Amino acid sequence: MTENGMMSRAKVLTIDTINPTVKKVEYAVRGPIVQRAVELERELSQGMKKPFAEVIKANIGDAHAMGQQPITFFRQDAKSRACRILQSCGGHSMGLYECDVFLDVARYIERRDGGVPCDPDDIYLTTGASDGIVTMLKLLVCGEGASRTGVMISIPQYPLYSAALAELGAVQINYYLNEEKCWSLDIPELQRALDEARQYCNPRALCIINPGNPTGQVQSRKCIEDVIQFAAKERLFLMADEVYQDNVYADGCQFHSFKKVLFEMGPEYSDTVELASFHSTSKCYMGECGFRGGYMELINMDDEVKAQLTKLVSVRLCPPVPGQALMDLVVNPPQPGEPSYDNFIKERTATLSALAEKAKLTEQVLNTVQGISCNPVQGAMYSFPRITIPEKAVKEATEKGQQPDMFYCMKMLEETGICLVPGSGFGQKDGTYHFRMTILPPSDKLKILLDKVKEFHQKFTQQYS
Repeated sequence: MTENGMMSRAKVLTIDTINPTVKKVEYAVRGPIVQRAVELERELSQGMKKPFAEVIKANIGDAHAMGQQPITFFRQDAKSRACRILQSCGGHSMGLYECDVFLDVARYIERRDGGVPCDPDDIYLTTGASDGIVTMLKLLVCGEGASRTGVMISIPQYPLYSAALAELGAVQINYYLNEEKCWSLDIPELQRALDEARQYCNPRALCIINPGNPTGQVQSRKCIEDVIQFAAKERLFLMADEVYQDNVYADGCQFHSFKKVLFEMGPEYSDTVELASFHSTSKCYMGECGFRGGYMELINMDDEVKAQLTKLVSVRLCPPVPGQALMDLVVNPPQPGEPSYDNFIKERTATLSALAEKAKLTEQVLNTVQGISCNPVQGAMYSFPRITIPEKAVKEATEKGQQPDMFYCMKMLEETGICLVPGSGFGQKDGTYHFRMTILPPSDKLKILLDKVKEFHQKFTQQYS
C-alpha cells in the first residue's frame, strides 16, 4: 500500500494491540467530566457565553489549587533544616538520587504513636502515597484462575485502588461501608465479602482508608482493633492508607494509626500481622501535592520479601529529591523555642480550623436540600452526599449510555460550571447515587458553590419529576 507516493504500514501499537489491562483502568477523579470542565474553561477564556462566569473544580483534593495558602515554614523558614538535609546528601546537592530522611520519619512515627518503636530500616520513601500503594500491590499479586490474588477494598473507594488492581490483573473484592452508620466499617460485611471471594480467587490483602476518601469517616479505635483481629484470623496483609491523618474535625473523633493500635494489642498481633501504612505531603494541613513526597512503613515483612521490595524500588532509582526534603520538613516541624514555631502553629491551626468549619458548613447546607442526604464530614477533605435522581432522569441517562449520577453531574457542570465527581466513579450500592465534592474552596466560594448545588438539584428534580 502507498499513501501520497510513500510506503505506509500498520502501526505497531493500536487500541487492539496495547496491554489489555490498560483498557480496564478507570480513574473517575480525572475522567470525562473533568476533561469537559477544562474545555469549558478554554471556551470561557475565548469569550464564549455560558450561564456561569467561571468553572469551579470541586473534584479533587488539590489544596493549593483551591486557594489554601502554603505553610510558610515549608517554603521560606526552613534554612537550618535545609542545610542539615544537604549535609546528609552526598556532594551536598539536591541533584543526587536520595537524601537521608529515614531517621526523621522514624522519629516522627514514634512521637505520633506515643513511643511505639520505629526502625528506620522499615521506612521506604515513595513518590506520594500512591506510589507506595501500587508498589505493595505489585508484590502481592500472583497466581492464575481461582488462585489469582484478590484484594479487599472499601466501596466507596478511592479509584487508585480499582485502577491499580485492573492494571495488575488482580481480583477486586468489594466490601461495602455502612452509609446508614456514617460510613462505618462492619466486620460481618468484611466476612461476607471474604467468604464469597474465596470461591473464585485467593484473597491476600485488606485495604483501609482512614480517614476515609471519598466518605470522610474516621474509624474508631475499636473498629481498628476489630479489623486487625479479622486480618490476623483470616491471614490477610493489611494496607492502611493514612494520608489524611491530621484531617479530623468531628467532636469525639480521633485519628488512631493502625501501627499504634497493632502494638498496643500485644505480641499476639504485633509480632505476626503484616502491615504497610502510607503517608504523604499532599494532604493534611500541608497540601503540597506537586512535590510528590511520601513514605510507607512496613511491619512484620519477611526478610527475603523485603530484599525483593528493595530491588523493585531501586529499579525506579528514587522519588523526587525535593519531595523527599519536603517530607523531612513535614515529619520534623519547628519545635518550641525555634524562630518559626509560633507562626507555624498559627498557620497550621488556622488551616485545620478552616477545614473543620467548612466540613460542618457543607454537611449543614446539603442536608437542607430535599433529595440530598449528607453524613457528617468527620475527616479528610470531601463530602459524599447521597442524591435522589428521578426515574425520568434515570431513563434518559440510560438511553444516553451514562450512569445516572454521571448524567446529573455533567448537567450540573454545563449549567452551573461546578465540577463534581459522580459516585459511580468510586463505587456505591446498586440503586443509590452520590457525588464527591471537596470542602477545600475558600469559605466565601464554598458558600456560593453550595448554593448553586442546592439551586441546581431543586431545578433538576422539578424538571424530571
